[in-house]
Amino acid sequence: MTRKFANAHEVVFHPLVTEKTMFNMDKNNTLEFLVHTKANKGEIKAAIEELFSAKVAKVNTRITKDGKRAVVKFAEGVSAEDVGMRIGVF
Repeated sequence: MTRKFANAHEVVFHPLVTEKTMFNMDKNNTLEFLVHTKANKGEIKAAIEELFSAKVAKVNTRITKDGKRAVVKFAEGVSAEDVGMRIGVF
């Protein structure tokens, strides 16, 4: 059974900015977000595409002590750096 969220803001909380995530943004075209623990990869992908109007190629998730993190790889032609600039990562 999949959980239905009312909107994308219930799925994606905020981006995570560390030296490692900045390195991966440049090298792998990815951004990392803190997400709802019950959200699945498909829901996360849809929420990111809706919130940032950017095509997502792949989503990887992991559970940490801080909560669930999603590493979002953007599709060819979409720059993670541009998305990061729009959402105020810099």
